[in-house]
Amino acid sequence: MTDQQWELLQRVIRGERVEPLPVGFIIDCPWLPKWYGIRILDYFSNDELWLKANLKALQDFPEVIFLPGFWSEFGMCTEPSAFGARTYFPADEFPHAHRVIRSTAEIDDLPIPDPATDGLLPFILNRLRLAQPAIEAAGHRIRFAVARGPLNIASYLMGSTEFLMAMMLEPEKAEALMKKITAFLKSWLQLQMKTFPSIDGIFLLDDIIGFIGENEFRSFGLPYFKELYDLPVSVKFLHNDAACKVSAPYLPEIGVNLFNMGFDITLTALKELTGSQVALLGNLPPRDVLAAGTPEVVEQATRELAASLAESSRIILSCGGGMPPGVSTANIAAFIRGAQARI
Repeated sequence: MTDQQWELLQRVIRGERVEPLPVGFIIDCPWLPKWYGIRILDYFSNDELWLKANLKALQDFPEVIFLPGFWSEFGMCTEPSAFGARTYFPADEFPHAHRVIRSTAEIDDLPIPDPATDGLLPFILNRLRLAQPAIEAAGHRIRFAVARGPLNIASYLMGSTEFLMAMMLEPEKAEALMKKITAFLKSWLQLQMKTFPSIDGIFLLDDIIGFIGENEFRSFGLPYFKELYDLPVSVKFLHNDAACKVSAPYLPEIGVNLFNMGFDITLTALKELTGSQVALLGNLPPRDVLAAGTPEVVEQATRELAASLAESSRIILSCGGGMPPGVSTANIAAFIRGAQARI
């Protein structure tokens, strides 16, 4: 992200009116490799191809704020690998992390990983270190410390069903796991911030928030997210493209000031739920419109999304979730045209 884009993002978060409405997308392995024309495994294992793919997106769409920007990752295997998860990397499909915890009795003995040495995390940091000169030569900086959220990681370590059952049947075990994961995540985010002083943002991704009720969120989500977002940065970004009506009213209390949601709720409704205190990044349907629609359909849908806003402060137009596989260059250009047509 350039200095100019970072300042624009800050202005949106502060509630300043920006015209035309900014456009931003979360981009990572589900979209970038195939759009660039390489296999997902090549994207993960070849640092030069990873860098070139990210640079091409920035060069082709200078009007777009790509978040988090130069995301160094190994898909959903990233954080679970530090806990010893067996990782599955097919050549051109999304990777997967296998369960580590087979019984809640194993939680007490689960070690808290060291992000400087464990799993794939050292490779993630080293990729960024090696790429940093080229990133900065292109006019960009590393802005975000990035991680999957604690509920998300717990669901990978135990299995989603097993973790949700533990919340209800053995809450003390679920709480012990959340404490360990949060301690790990805090050290992982801090290590990223220490390694790259240009970082002034935190980006957490956690869809499991949308699968639990309010009481469970208050017990197993709220205190741990508050602890993580208490780190001293100016941009506190959360992605949850599952249901968010239960958790959205708590976002200001957590400290979140930028939120990417799904598309099953309107931006206007989210403004009401968050008291208009949180900048919103969304929320065109990603698969059925942005990926599957024609450029004409995408442009018209983007115009309608912008026109639906009774109040347009703290808005960045995007899709509801991250950039999905299969979105074409033509459809991104159409989205930009639709956003700019508001002027």
